Amino acid sequence: MNILVIGGGGREHAIVWSLAKSSRVQKLYCAPGNAGIAQLAECVPIGVMAFDELVRFAKDKAIDLVVVGPDDPLAAGIVDAFEAAGIPAFGPNKAAAEIEGSKIFMKHLLRKYDIPTARYETFDDYETALAYLRKQQPPIVVKADGLAAGKGVTVARTMEEAEEALRGMMIDRVFGASGTRVVIEEYLEGQEMSILSFVDGMAVRPMVPAQDHKPVFDGDRGPNTGGMGTYTPLPHIDPAVIEEAIERIIKPTAAAMVKEGRPFRGVLFAGLMVTKDGPKVIEFNARMGDPETQVVLPRLRSDLLDIILAAMDGKLDQAAIEWSDDAAVCVILASEGYPGSYPKGIPIEGIDKAEAAGALVFHAGTALKDGGFVTNGGRVLGVVGRGRDIEEARNRAYEACGLIRFEGMHYRKDIAAKALAAKNG
Repeated sequence: MNILVIGGGGREHAIVWSLAKSSRVQKLYCAPGNAGIAQLAECVPIGVMAFDELVRFAKDKAIDLVVVGPDDPLAAGIVDAFEAAGIPAFGPNKAAAEIEGSKIFMKHLLRKYDIPTARYETFDDYETALAYLRKQQPPIVVKADGLAAGKGVTVARTMEEAEEALRGMMIDRVFGASGTRVVIEEYLEGQEMSILSFVDGMAVRPMVPAQDHKPVFDGDRGPNTGGMGTYTPLPHIDPAVIEEAIERIIKPTAAAMVKEGRPFRGVLFAGLMVTKDGPKVIEFNARMGDPETQVVLPRLRSDLLDIILAAMDGKLDQAAIEWSDDAAVCVILASEGYPGSYPKGIPIEGIDKAEAAGALVFHAGTALKDGGFVTNGGRVLGVVGRGRDIEEARNRAYEACGLIRFEGMHYRKDIAAKALAAKNG
């Protein structure tokens, strides 16, 4: 089969890496791709939002299947565009992708179907939102309604911080139109957990759970990012809690989308908080998470393409899906200044050494220059260590990080530390 993957980050590199193992793949393309993806697929310089151009390319190359990675094109209807052209595309259509494209839609859906989530109110007027906010007790969470590259959420520890976030979203428009409306919700305490699931309407096949680290600095300090590292499995979270999340949250949400006339097909990402009252929804994403995908797919024993095709054929519930028992830890190497402004074009050394040491290195923001890799994004590389347990996988990931260098490189030193502390405590 000829397959086109849409996107150019670490998630897409992991997807391409996984698909490339399938014997059914004849030719892999990726638009726009990156320097690491180019080692496995033919990269095509077409932007993810250039729908007409992407459809023309897919027709010209007789593409049998499109796999969409990022959120923006899904929310804008890229799957609808491919399907209108008769080209199968794996991912939710525009109506279903609103579960990520609008936090207000998502929160209202959960409230309507009594699916556990944080208490909240929504606003489209700044003064009304500010008056409500000042009646709350911090910590409190302020969220832009629309997509904001994983950065449109502020967990405010003080009222001053909350008011600054609200003004930034609704008055200064730091996230553009995404901040026209906001959600103000209660702060949830507990352990975060991410569960990605293959979904086709009512059929839900959960993947192995993972935990992300959003704040940029150790100890969960600093501004939120798109994710600074992940690990799987979660030995410190009771399997019964994971099962509860699947049965009380993920499956009911898929069923709710069907009832709303928006059946979801693709990968549904549940961002959850395990509270003293059980798991509750923080967010839903309409695609594979990044960097969660970089630790989850390496544990997939089954053929990813077979699973996708089963979902496309309405046979997801019959698909054979097996996972390995090992652990994986991903550490994100970021550019100086990220998640703010950052330089590009800085030479990267040591990727080959890290790979020779057994690490998987997924490229998130790289390019080729004069035959070598250079930085081309805020999150540059995802370095994945694998092992029999979290401790071994973590050690291997950090050993590999020590072999890679570029000027200004920074990364968190405490990825998966919570799991180790629980194990040793």
